[in-house]
Amino acid sequence: MDVLRPQIVMVANRCYRKNPIQKNEINTAEEDIYTDDVSSCVYNDEVCDAFSNIEETDSGYRVAMNIPSAYFKFIIGKKAESKKRLEMETRTQIRIPKAGQEGEIVILGHDRKGVSSAKTRIDLIVESARQKQPFTHFLSICVNGIEHSFVDFKTDVLRECDGDRGLDASLFQNPKKLHLTLGTLALLNDAEIRMATELLQQCKEDLVQPILKGQKLMARVQDLEYMNDDPNAVDVLYAQIQVTDGSDVLQILCDRLVEKFSAAGLMPRQFERVKLHVTVMNTLFRKDPSGTAKAEVMESGRNVRERESFDAAGVLRKFGKYDFGPQEIATIHLSQRYSTGRDGYYDSVGSISLL
Repeated sequence: MDVLRPQIVMVANRCYRKNPIQKNEINTAEEDIYTDDVSSCVYNDEVCDAFSNIEETDSGYRVAMNIPSAYFKFIIGKKAESKKRLEMETRTQIRIPKAGQEGEIVILGHDRKGVSSAKTRIDLIVESARQKQPFTHFLSICVNGIEHSFVDFKTDVLRECDGDRGLDASLFQNPKKLHLTLGTLALLNDAEIRMATELLQQCKEDLVQPILKGQKLMARVQDLEYMNDDPNAVDVLYAQIQVTDGSDVLQILCDRLVEKFSAAGLMPRQFERVKLHVTVMNTLFRKDPSGTAKAEVMESGRNVRERESFDAAGVLRKFGKYDFGPQEIATIHLSQRYSTGRDGYYDSVGSISLL
């Protein structure tokens, strides 16, 4: 690990450095048990205590944490060793619902700082485990204004580039699901979904209105690019999108939205800036031509599937400057993965209008 660029874990509005450590032997026997020692993370109990919602009781202190049951195993560890170590080091009692049951994790202790410390370390465990979970939702901007021109593009490419290695109709995006992906989320229970939708609504007042100031956001989708460095072996071909007035307001808005969700611990922050692009062809669609593809939101880097590249040199030579047309950026969706709504786009569990 580069000591100048350590691995960072975001929990709520706090940033923690994860120090390099030896893997704990007690966890190596099970592949699905958490193996990172979060006790090596740097944190400040007094700062965390202000965010802990700790209650004082007759016998000491108590805090309840609403955590999806999928994360319980990471907190417990093999043979409950992780839980026991955490209880011993923080001098607390941690009550976790039984396997297969949902419910709150409750931390009890005689010392307020110990309860706060245990909560912080559980937050860190959950945040690290969340980054390993397959995503369930994603923030998206529907780009359905170019649907007809995209269908024309597909027809032209299949006609003009027929015979190019690996190129066939199954590579093309479902025209009703053309979109920008801002970021992905793993929301594993109703409480997390509710938290994400409420945060999205809050973003309208905190971000959208101050940035756009009531102005309509118009963009143009044009020019093709590819993800890798060899046009003869491409997996993802995408169209660029730019605001028509030449400003970077769309980039700023998307970056700020991701910052907001990342700070809340709901979204991993992989890059400093959101890559604004509309995927038009993807080799992962070969095995899922339905358009509800597990590959449609491929930016997360999770669930890597075997793929066969295609030769895009001919497409880029003949259609590299293709103009798909104008697109009004009107709504940001919290979209559900593996879903299709009545309009053909993804089902949305929440959305905000930019108007």
